[in-house]
Amino acid sequence: MPKKDTRNTRMKIVNAAWALFYKYGYDNTTVEDIVYESRTSRGSFYHYFKSKDELLSTLSSVFDSKYEELEPAVSGFDTAMEKLLYLNRELFRHIENSVSLDLLARLYSSQLISSGDRNLLDHNRTYYKLLRAIVIEGKENGEFADELSVNEIVRAYAMCERALISDWCLSNGDYSLSREAETLLPRLLEGFKNN
Repeated sequence: MPKKDTRNTRMKIVNAAWALFYKYGYDNTTVEDIVYESRTSRGSFYHYFKSKDELLSTLSSVFDSKYEELEPAVSGFDTAMEKLLYLNRELFRHIENSVSLDLLARLYSSQLISSGDRNLLDHNRTYYKLLRAIVIEGKENGEFADELSVNEIVRAYAMCERALISDWCLSNGDYSLSREAETLLPRLLEGFKNN
């Protein structure tokens, strides 16, 4: 039980921070603001994070929380492809409506120059576990081509999502991320289909 409380406290801090970053901007949000919004303590904050800058690498945790929230609805779709497209659409809408473009770009750039933890690529994340489960189900149902492994499909799908997000950041959000994905991802998934 204590482990769950620990995770909840950490996620309260992370969720409060990202909500404040979106609303007021990263530079205008203080540690005190985050502590107040998360209803935690300064000691709790510094137990989990050395500084506000460390929060930039937690965006993948925010994404994973969104996937955990969406996971129950996934069973309402008939095919693996529908499930993957649903998850993508909802996450990308979430990104457009609650993640600052500047902070998203900072996260991606920090992942490119970091020699340490590249949390976006951590295959123990909820994101990768959920993708693998859906693709395995799709393979078992004969949706996906036999010559492609689960890992190859998951890797290509995740790579496509990262490419879309990166381009959206480079384009300064000049187009709808979710609408662009609705056009491109089905084409990608068609290439994985069992003929």
